[in-house]
Amino acid sequence: MSMMKEFKEFAMRGNVVDMAVGIVIGAAFGTIVKSFVADVIAPPIGLLLGGVDFSALIIVLKEAVGETPAVTINYGTFFMTIFDFLIIAWAIFMVIKGMNRMKRKPVEEVVADPPPPPPQEVLLTEIRDLLKAGKE
Repeated sequence: MSMMKEFKEFAMRGNVVDMAVGIVIGAAFGTIVKSFVADVIAPPIGLLLGGVDFSALIIVLKEAVGETPAVTINYGTFFMTIFDFLIIAWAIFMVIKGMNRMKRKPVEEVVADPPPPPPQEVLLTEIRDLLKAGKE
């Protein structure tokens, strides 16, 4: 089997296509959540904390010199990323929880008593038992 044919079979499998669609939708969802956190959640939290702009929360390690930009640790941006992650994780959790709830629970199989053996088998069993009893 040629490498191209094998790759084509791999790429066209349903799971790969489903995964690609999921990644694209996930990226779009991530953008929506990022905007939600930055534009809806962060401003009220910043206001409650005294008008703090999270993107401005930095620690300057080295001041800017001429054309060289400052070296900073942007911990405000890091906190915003954590908020993004928590909201995305919560949303995914809720979707999975809903999907699990919608799945049908497996129906328990009812095991009925086995049907009685045919009359010939009962007769043969009785004969066998009588022959065994006679030998003892």
